[in-house]
Amino acid sequence: MSKGIKTSSLGYPRIGKNREWKKTLEAYWAGKIDEQTFRSQMEEIQLQHLQTQQQAGIELIPVGDFTFYDHVLDTAAMFGIVPARYGYQGGDIPLDLYFSMARGNAGATACEMTKWFNTNYHYIVPEIGSLTPVLTENKPLAAYRFAKERAGIEGKPVIVGLYTFLKLSKGFPAAQISAVAARFLPVYVQLLQELQQEGVAWVQIDEPAIVTGLTAEEIALLKTIYGEIAASVPGLYVILQTYFEAAEPLEALLELPVQGLGLDFIHDGGKNLESIARLGWPKDKILGAGIIDGRNIWRSDIDAKLELVAGLQKYVPQEQLILQPASSLLHVPVTVEGEDKLKPAVKNALAFANEKLAELVLIAAAADGGTERYAAELAANREVLAVFRALPERGREDVAEQVRSLEKLPDNRSLPFAERVKVQQEKWRLPLLPTTTIGSFPQTAEVRQARLKWRKGVWTQERYDGFIKRQIAEAITLQEELGLDVLVHGEFERTDMVEFFGEKLAGYLFTGGGWVQSYGSRCVKPPVIYADVAFIQPMTVKESLYAQSLTKLPVKGMLTGPVTILNWSFVRDDLSREAVAGQIALALRHEVTALEEAGIEMIQVDEPAIREGLPLKAGDHEHYLNWAVKSFRIATNHVKDTTQVHTHMCYSEFNDMIGSISAMDADVISIETSRSHGELIVSFEEQEYDKGIGLGVYDIHSPRVPVVEEMTSAIERALRALDVQQFWINPDCGLKTRGWEETTAALRNMVKAAVLVREKSGAVSR
Repeated sequence: MSKGIKTSSLGYPRIGKNREWKKTLEAYWAGKIDEQTFRSQMEEIQLQHLQTQQQAGIELIPVGDFTFYDHVLDTAAMFGIVPARYGYQGGDIPLDLYFSMARGNAGATACEMTKWFNTNYHYIVPEIGSLTPVLTENKPLAAYRFAKERAGIEGKPVIVGLYTFLKLSKGFPAAQISAVAARFLPVYVQLLQELQQEGVAWVQIDEPAIVTGLTAEEIALLKTIYGEIAASVPGLYVILQTYFEAAEPLEALLELPVQGLGLDFIHDGGKNLESIARLGWPKDKILGAGIIDGRNIWRSDIDAKLELVAGLQKYVPQEQLILQPASSLLHVPVTVEGEDKLKPAVKNALAFANEKLAELVLIAAAADGGTERYAAELAANREVLAVFRALPERGREDVAEQVRSLEKLPDNRSLPFAERVKVQQEKWRLPLLPTTTIGSFPQTAEVRQARLKWRKGVWTQERYDGFIKRQIAEAITLQEELGLDVLVHGEFERTDMVEFFGEKLAGYLFTGGGWVQSYGSRCVKPPVIYADVAFIQPMTVKESLYAQSLTKLPVKGMLTGPVTILNWSFVRDDLSREAVAGQIALALRHEVTALEEAGIEMIQVDEPAIREGLPLKAGDHEHYLNWAVKSFRIATNHVKDTTQVHTHMCYSEFNDMIGSISAMDADVISIETSRSHGELIVSFEEQEYDKGIGLGVYDIHSPRVPVVEEMTSAIERALRALDVQQFWINPDCGLKTRGWEETTAALRNMVKAAVLVREKSGAVSR
């Protein structure tokens, strides 16, 4: 490479400034556009993303990070890893088959979906089994050609590394990973050889699984993989990219035969720089230095970044240094432009993807050419940050006093579960295998339009409230007709399970276009915690109380838990996440009290995001879980013994957290498990769980309606590991994204399945 500090991007948001990507996907799925139109529109979106990065001045622009759904699914499809249930016979992967793997179809369930490391992005889990990989299509090569032909860009193809791909896959014993890798290496080599033959200079191979920790056997596997690549594709520049944590042991990674190594200097706790200082940096390797936060939305402190770069330059000559974000910018919105409703002190402190690229170019230029040339830009950066940091709401003494009072609060419910479950059974008198839903019902176009009219002032508050009441009444009537035992009000007034609460708490702000991808076309607009969080007034009592007035059956009050509100928000970066979670927990404690005082005594405090906040290194798990559990208990442990606390979680790996989940002391937990139902049940066969639990009996992420027999089988399988006295019947997640027709059909089948199992087992009542 030439002298001077280069800039690179690791990945760009897919969804588009105005969510064009999402709209194109959904138009195709709805049959509104054909495949040719779909592909043409997607090409235009892809081109815009490339040109934006080019115009920003980024020198190494990624290609192949753009996808129609998910980059891990792309990799599986590219290698022909298609489960047998789809009837795939080889050759090119048709577009509808590709989407069926992600969403399911009438004849086959979707592949499992789970979190991408500790982010809120979901990837499709490859099912490898005994499948033999074959290169069906060289997607990075097609992306490289597209960038070159349409934008004149010599792109940097991005590939999910073989080690990470296998670590994220299922269908083979972990002990056989080396043997499975041997099956895949030839097709990886073929892919890279085709890129080299095309004239590609640099390839970015993403290996984030490295940062979760490496055993001696895994280090040996990496040496085998990259040794074979180096021998088979000599002359191709490979940068092995890690992110989300420190890459350890760095000495082993530096021995790999690659031309560059990408490291995260934001989320590594300072360990990567410490390792470089201890080991030095080899003369034959490029360092891709991740110095811009790719997962949060705050403007960089340019002085601090220049100090970091100067520290790196003590060990790495500038001709061996590339500056880049610490991870893909997939996890942040596209641009701050248009956020004119925010007060200037806050808007100026934000940096989304485009602004981060501009920061990167400025830092590289200032570090390379001297800070004097950029004195005005640096002074402006200091002024913006000083104004923001001085905002009075970021240092409220009343909130600080409440946080200090945490140590005085009781740490437990007044009765242990074994005793309070008896008084709860006496109070609620539910049948065995009680049926319920997770909380939300379909957010139809009518509901969204009503909310939009209310927000724009077209509808009065009175008219909007009347509309929401009608939706709640219809939902209550439907649930009673279906025969559900515990009802919900449907959450029609809520745009999002975190945004709704953020709008009603102090310390939050909301963007107009701050959308990010969660899974597929599902986009979320995370609220922003910019100041101290505090309770203002009751947030959910009105709708819950109205719903309860319509029925004699119990209606759950529905809240989002403190750790999920934290993990699904963009969080201020001047306090620890633990401290912010404590503030949120105290605010929710007030809301739980308000619900209970209003007569709502079955309260669900959802924590679907607890697992995604789990640190990637096992040694850091205990500290995180301790404060996460404490936060939940702060919010809920003061209720009466007869008040039943529910929670909901989204993940399939349970063994390593069962103790912490039990310690939360919720009376009933529901878990999103339908795509990996049998695997999770094994956890309960191996470990005891003594509280109420509902393992989702059908997948709400797919539009298919499972038949009664399918759900009956899922219930009976669970009851081989769990006591019938503790088991609840529910979908695996909220129904917000589904339509009413499929929702009604699926719930009707679910209730029928519950009744059948009750009758088979003679479990009619408690």
